[in-house]
Amino acid sequence: MSKSSSVLIDRHPGRSSQTIGIARELGTEIDLIHEPSVGVVGNKGDSQCYIGVQRKVEAIHEALLAKIGHGEGQMKLRLVQPEYTVGISDGIRNGTREMRYSLIGREITQDALSEHLSGSGLAGCIAVVACDKPPVGTLSALLEHNEAAIIMSDGPIHPGHDPNNPDEPLDIVSSYQVAGSHDEDYKFHIACHACPGYGSCGGMFTYNTMQTFIGVVGMQPLHMVAPPSDDPRRLNEFPKELVGYLQQMIANGVKPRDIVGRDSLRNAVIVAMAVGGSTNVVLHAPEIARAAGYADFWKEIMTPEEFNHLSQHVVPVLTDARPYGRFSMVDIDKVGGVQVIVKELMDAGLINGDVPTCTGETLAEQIARLGTAAPDSEVVHTCAAPYKPTGGLRLLGGNLSPDYSAILKLAGVEGGLEGNVFKGSARVFEGEAGLLEALDKTPEVFQNHDMVIVRYEGPAGAPGMPEMLDSTSRITTLCREKGIVVGLMTDARFSGGSVGLVIGHVGPEAALGGPIGLIENGDEIVADLNTNELNCPVLDDPAVFNARKAAWQKVVDANGGLHPNCGIADTRLLHRMRQMGVPATRGGGMHPNREVWVRNARTAQASGFEPKNRHH
Repeated sequence: MSKSSSVLIDRHPGRSSQTIGIARELGTEIDLIHEPSVGVVGNKGDSQCYIGVQRKVEAIHEALLAKIGHGEGQMKLRLVQPEYTVGISDGIRNGTREMRYSLIGREITQDALSEHLSGSGLAGCIAVVACDKPPVGTLSALLEHNEAAIIMSDGPIHPGHDPNNPDEPLDIVSSYQVAGSHDEDYKFHIACHACPGYGSCGGMFTYNTMQTFIGVVGMQPLHMVAPPSDDPRRLNEFPKELVGYLQQMIANGVKPRDIVGRDSLRNAVIVAMAVGGSTNVVLHAPEIARAAGYADFWKEIMTPEEFNHLSQHVVPVLTDARPYGRFSMVDIDKVGGVQVIVKELMDAGLINGDVPTCTGETLAEQIARLGTAAPDSEVVHTCAAPYKPTGGLRLLGGNLSPDYSAILKLAGVEGGLEGNVFKGSARVFEGEAGLLEALDKTPEVFQNHDMVIVRYEGPAGAPGMPEMLDSTSRITTLCREKGIVVGLMTDARFSGGSVGLVIGHVGPEAALGGPIGLIENGDEIVADLNTNELNCPVLDDPAVFNARKAAWQKVVDANGGLHPNCGIADTRLLHRMRQMGVPATRGGGMHPNREVWVRNARTAQASGFEPKNRHH
């Protein structure tokens, strides 16, 4: 009997009456109501990403229903009705103030599922995930609850095609990149053809970066990652497979924290580098590690120095994928799926195949059973002849990033790093809205080798750390049209669809007094990929630094302790983010600091409750 069902074991009539009613409505046997609970959850929201989720959840629910009972091979469990979390659409909300809720959506998903999983006492769960942030919140909740669980991607959308240029695939990034055009008919034409059908963003943006991550970390069968959302297998074959895997996990007592460990997390980060994945992976990996029981990702799993060494000298980019390349996740599925990438890295000795997975096999055994193909050398390349020789991500330190938090997607850089060094002149904006207005109304002000600074958009400052696909896409188009290089650095973050010389997560953030808040227009900014540093040389002068910091503090003190350039926290949720937002190095979410977390855990332990901490 699972400890999570102990609340029902006394057969109290008050607690039994509704479970009897639910059993009748769902078509399960009444004498199972005191058994451990099992059910399906899904992510929903306002975009095409989520349209296919409900039908998969319902198909899995029916597959579970067929396996619940007293017969041979059935599970003697209580079935609960499907539940859903709610998220916003990153694709629709980029460039708006609503985008502040995007990363917060990861936290809300986790909270909602924590209530459902732990509050309802589920001993087994299958989750269907979609869009960018809810999948990470889902995985984190499953890890915290730490009962048998498995994840399935809802699947990516197919690429669109311009009828006037059928050989050129389109996606949501295509639409954002034409946003600066003054041809309204053309913009509407691209918008109409960029996102046909349904499913989550199809390039190697954050969604597919994190679905690949979840598969490699062991919580999703690898062959279920890449197929499109409308693939019939997601309704006709995968549900039964998932139920079988879950049944096996429950029978063998396998829990998420048995699967997600140090080596599997390292594998997943390395694969994210090899697919030229989203910068958001370095926000999400620390949060997933925390939920798995690790206090500090950058100490216990992988140091920043090691991360950079791997990306700089060891791990190549294997995929020719959007946004930096040509192909979509659907194309990767056609040449064998993400397992092709995983096998190639495993055969090269770059990842560990001996880690466990939700299928009951090791990663290597899963790869072998799937009969994984070799790279086709067009969509997926080999380690011997990669698409790009070095990994797609780089962490930067320096006097602008003393947290060692700044992240650059090197795979997406289109120019400006001659000799691996960019030198530019600061052009400062106190928030993204001002930058978008300038790009829209006065694009001529941007000059070659400008470094645009967008600040007060971090976890506490915005609040919510919005991503900036609208800004980066417009800058990319401007640079291509004018043949110039304009960089962008911010204490906010970027979409996985962003390309160009863009540096996010610069910390500490401006709202908390970080050096990015002390930059002035015209200051020289140097991004050196040889030393992995981001510097403003004038701030090395103590007199200049101290004078600017004192001036900044005077403004803050005069405004009651909050810099006036910070966004308005006009809802309880935004206020919580402002008060509880942790730095990017800790995941950028809403958590108490480590000392509070440890103190609470010790208090709970002293009261007789055993917290779900990982033991080394």
